[in-house]
Amino acid sequence: MSRFDRYFLMKEKDIPDFVREKVAGFFYETGEDAAFSVKEIGDGNVNYVFRIEDSGGKSLIVKQAGEQLRISPDFNISTDRNRIESEMLILQNKYAPGLVPKIYRYDTVLCACIMEDLSDYRLMRHALIEHKIFPHFAEDITTYLVNTTLPTTDVVMDHKEKKALVKTFINPDLCEITEYLVLTEPYNDVKKRNIIIEENAGFVRRELYEDKKLHLKIVELKFGFMNNAQALIHGDLHTGSIFVKEKAENGLAATRIFDPEFAFFGPIGYDLGNVIANLFFAWDNGRVWGDGAFCAWITETAASVIDLFKEKFLSAFEETAADVMAKTEAFAKAYLDSIIADTAAYTGTELIRRTVGMAPVKDLTAIDDEKVRARVSRLNIIAGKRFIFERYNDNGQGNIRNGKDFTGLFLNSVKKAGL
Repeated sequence: MSRFDRYFLMKEKDIPDFVREKVAGFFYETGEDAAFSVKEIGDGNVNYVFRIEDSGGKSLIVKQAGEQLRISPDFNISTDRNRIESEMLILQNKYAPGLVPKIYRYDTVLCACIMEDLSDYRLMRHALIEHKIFPHFAEDITTYLVNTTLPTTDVVMDHKEKKALVKTFINPDLCEITEYLVLTEPYNDVKKRNIIIEENAGFVRRELYEDKKLHLKIVELKFGFMNNAQALIHGDLHTGSIFVKEKAENGLAATRIFDPEFAFFGPIGYDLGNVIANLFFAWDNGRVWGDGAFCAWITETAASVIDLFKEKFLSAFEETAADVMAKTEAFAKAYLDSIIADTAAYTGTELIRRTVGMAPVKDLTAIDDEKVRARVSRLNIIAGKRFIFERYNDNGQGNIRNGKDFTGLFLNSVKKAGL
């Protein structure tokens, strides 16, 4: 009987025995005298992540789901999220090969997956805080987004097959986190977990807590998030869930997307909006440090992400649409327009929640001067609200349509915030 036949939270000392048993053929040596080095490298809010390397330099990542969030014991969440992540990555490797890590094994008892080690890449958020530039990012992330979402819509996928897949990826615990931390608490601090710079307390109260028109927009977005099972989405796609290199090497993409434990069937614009907002957080940091070239690259990249996504999405739609009604003239453009409108709104909710919510981004917390950080925070709130309010014009048409609309709105908000 194996000691891994019952669930427990593993420590570094447990990992060598675990991989010996679960992926014995991967390493050069697996006997009791085999030399392994193990380090716990997880710095996120949710899981425990270990890197194990043998004496020959081969390595793996072991990721285990705990029964509570690392960020807060208030959240008791299902360990099934690791199963969802593993199955998501296996599926995405079929749709977008080479843009996500390989899964070698998922263990149902320990709720742990064993996956490809991407240590030769850099976590994108950390690299952007150093103002590094990644010329392949817009191309790679848009290929990933189009290739992994459109095939799982009713436009392309057999409707019964999709409904069966929806059941596989029902993810209530992780969705609840988003429903609270992104689409509830930033606008009322109902659980008293928001993190507000003292200088901004009055501004936040007026602009977020007391703005009833904003609350109406947010509740519409919240119920859209909960009920629009449009496609299988990553669900937490930010620069802390992306590995990057400056150039592709050895036939491998320069961008690799990981950590899709929040995956479920939801609005495509949620993923795309999260990407755009997190690029703007990097812009915030670059602006504070006076790195004009970096900020210019960020705005150019954000615009390219929107425009390339639209171009690739329409092309793929035309090639792969299977539903007979989806082929109706002008429907593809209308469908895409609704995604871009959602993208604008969810860009706004991400800008706001990462600025005042309980899970801030390092792009902002790395700004030591609190007065400067307060001004940057006000910028994100001003821009965030505008993305939410201005996604549609008075005629109900998309008001933020292309890359320049996104970056133009943000840069115009910079002036309003006095940065």
